[in-house]
Amino acid sequence: MKENWPRTLWVARHGQSAGNVARDAAEEAGHVLIDIEFRDIDTPLSQLGVEQSRALGRWFGKLPRADQPQVILCSPYVRARDTARLLMQEAGLREGEQVRLRIDERLREKEFGILDRLTKHGIRQKYPELHEQRSHVGKFYFRPPGGASWCDVILRLRSLTEMVTREHGGGERVLVVAHQVIVNCMRYLIENLDEAGILEIDRMADVPNCAVTSYQLDLEGHCLRPDLVNFVVPLLEAGAPVTVEADAPAAPKP
Repeated sequence: MKENWPRTLWVARHGQSAGNVARDAAEEAGHVLIDIEFRDIDTPLSQLGVEQSRALGRWFGKLPRADQPQVILCSPYVRARDTARLLMQEAGLREGEQVRLRIDERLREKEFGILDRLTKHGIRQKYPELHEQRSHVGKFYFRPPGGASWCDVILRLRSLTEMVTREHGGGERVLVVAHQVIVNCMRYLIENLDEAGILEIDRMADVPNCAVTSYQLDLEGHCLRPDLVNFVVPLLEAGAPVTVEADAPAAPKP
């Protein structure tokens, strides 16, 4: 049976978070640990992340009403939920009246397990064997103890995309607000990529905060065609700095 995709699908990364800022500071200082008080799930947006989220919301607000999101699927992490909330406010999208907001745990960040809060230096210092294993296996298949691989993320996203095609296929317009790995893994699924293809995209650059990748339903109504990729014009138009920090902790790229 052919998949029945939404008319428009946007996939956006959350705005810059306090965790992104703390990770950069720790990496620059050569620290082992990223100094942040929050659980990963509770890490809020930075002030710049708030500005970026509002800028993206203003861009959505300028779209014709018939082209704006009808459904927002959002990670349960605070930085993603706040991005969605600020975006809706700036776009003038009222929950329940103009847009349906759904928090979905399948869109959560990839779990880092025992590597959580460690810098690149910290991973090499505390877990040299894991660092070597990860370099050999590659991030697509490597699963840190207590954490997840990209394949694990893709497995839960297969369930999410099945729900999207079942419940929002045809004429609906759906916005996903989540995390960098989620954006790339969604691209892997929608664009029918393989390991080499998605890792090459990942090697080229991190996904900018509040960047949008979008797809439009083809004329036959069964396939999504890429429209925008890591689109940051809404930030540039608003004068909001574009940031491309990796989510913490950042392991070396293969």
